[in-house]
Amino acid sequence: MRFGSRYITRFWYYFRIGYSTYLTFILGYVSTLITVYYLAIKNLPYLLNIFPKFEEFSVLATVIGAPTSVIIGWLHLKRTQAYTAEADITIESNPYTYKAAPGKEVEAFVPSYLELLRLVRKLVDAQNLMTKEDQLRINTLEKKLETLTEGKMVGTPRKRI
Repeated sequence: MRFGSRYITRFWYYFRIGYSTYLTFILGYVSTLITVYYLAIKNLPYLLNIFPKFEEFSVLATVIGAPTSVIIGWLHLKRTQAYTAEADITIESNPYTYKAAPGKEVEAFVPSYLELLRLVRKLVDAQNLMTKEDQLRINTLEKKLETLTEGKMVGTPRKRI
């Protein structure tokens, strides 16, 4: 990836997060309050008697809406399969699920694991405790760790549906 395109994609990501999470949330909330009040409550006399002013309606809607939204959010995260599906999709699309993340994993952890594996192999070999199955498993692990240190993927990512 070129140097400039990396910053453009990062800028695009930050823009989407800021816009969708914060800006549109505030605008959407205020817009909904205004729309409901001036299109529904203002046209229904019995509701206008209950909420004669927009400010009163806004406060009551916030006092009722905020806890209701928290409960719905909690239910979404803890009691439905929707969040599990979202987490699965995030894991499947994460490029570092099957390869070592840049930084401490590539620079320290994976090389440390590889070195420890090689040292343990020497100890076990010196004591003649290594079976053929052990040797195959250690060789497989060593190849995977070497693959990770090269920045490549190990394992098989789930197919995206």
